[in-house]
Amino acid sequence: MTLRVYNTLTRREEPFETLEPGVVRMYVCGPTVYDRAHVGHAMSAIVFDIVRRYLEYKGYQVRHVMNFTDVDDKIIRRAQETGEDPFALANRYIEEFKRQLAQLNVLTPTVMPRVSETMREIIAMVQGLERASFAYRTDGDVYFRVRKDADYGKLSRRKLEDAVSGTRVEVEEGKEDPNDFALWKAQKPGEPAWDSPWGPGRPGWHIECSAMALKHLGEQIDIHGGGNDLIFPHHENEIAQSESYTGKPFARYWMHNGMLQLSGEKMSKSLGNLVTIDEFLAEHEADVLRLMILGSHYRKPLAFSDAVIEDTKRALARLRGALRPGRGTVESGPAVERLQAAAQAAPAAFEAAMDDDFNTAAALAALYDLVTEINRARDAGVSPARLGEAQAVLVKLAGVLGLRLEAPAAGAGAEAAPFVDLLVELRSKLRAAKQWALADEVRDRLLALGVVVEDTREGSVWRWKE
Repeated sequence: MTLRVYNTLTRREEPFETLEPGVVRMYVCGPTVYDRAHVGHAMSAIVFDIVRRYLEYKGYQVRHVMNFTDVDDKIIRRAQETGEDPFALANRYIEEFKRQLAQLNVLTPTVMPRVSETMREIIAMVQGLERASFAYRTDGDVYFRVRKDADYGKLSRRKLEDAVSGTRVEVEEGKEDPNDFALWKAQKPGEPAWDSPWGPGRPGWHIECSAMALKHLGEQIDIHGGGNDLIFPHHENEIAQSESYTGKPFARYWMHNGMLQLSGEKMSKSLGNLVTIDEFLAEHEADVLRLMILGSHYRKPLAFSDAVIEDTKRALARLRGALRPGRGTVESGPAVERLQAAAQAAPAAFEAAMDDDFNTAAALAALYDLVTEINRARDAGVSPARLGEAQAVLVKLAGVLGLRLEAPAAGAGAEAAPFVDLLVELRSKLRAAKQWALADEVRDRLLALGVVVEDTREGSVWRWKE
């Protein structure tokens, strides 16, 4: 099956074809680093990490660019409030987010540029737009002439007369049209600034991503990604200025993830209902968040609640439980044949789901089907070697989604494992001797220490409590 991707620009799924055979140029909008990153930032990073992982699984070389907006009104205001240097503040949150990405098992992007490091390219792009009459200057500011772009609004499907509805519009004196947006802003007292042909100032929000994409990926890219809250005005304005500057289509596929919702409301700072990444990771494993995201289609809103988290923990335990070793001796026969057939069918079902616009929920269903067959085979006494073949398929496919099925041991968990093995073996001997009370006491004491013991047809197995 050919990979098909939903393109926000055309509002339909399209066959995935890259500009250069075997190479994917992907730009994803990163955070504005003026505060601690929240799980909504993590969602976007994880979604496009999954996209990247699957494309690499398919054999593509992916050049993945994710930017940091480290020059922005919000950063300046926060620095003024705290008395901190704005660049030091931004750098602190950048380093914090990098650490969090590693904890979330997000592959490090190929390039992670910053606005502050792209000034030369930004200024050059604004100059080019000005020369082509797509931009004009007024008192040190430079604006983009929206009405000169004949197909402005093609991404959001908004007409110019409706574009300002529900959107903050800059109404600075000197603008030719209320819809025009800032490419360069003249310096205000106390703000950082860079020298430019228009005087000291700094870039507008939208121009930065166009300039960074152009610098690191070229005039045309394959995928431009981000949250669906960026469709208008940010991505709309990116298209306008990029295509007006180069005269070429900017991105072939525009991909947008849905928003996290807490109690039916979108998470936002204004509502005060944000959960930071560190707050989440202090209480839950990173794979819980990833599996939660995988369980829904990336374009849909994702419910975030304690109930959903607990359901996801159980689902993760189910996946991990399939990796428990078997103790049977069956090497051939119907049970082995069913297991081998399931292991052979799983990759095809997985790929069919992912080829359908990265349908991770259906891909997970293929993994759960394999889990069911592995557990049946274990119960039927299939040998560890035959089980291991199917378990290897499960681990490989889960890895394509960025899931780590090996449960992290808390504290000295790894060192304690041999002693837990010994106690579980002792308990099995107590059960064989029908010393039920003592066997139950060992089980209960282990549970109190965070070890879950499960009795199967092949004997007792254990795992760390979630």
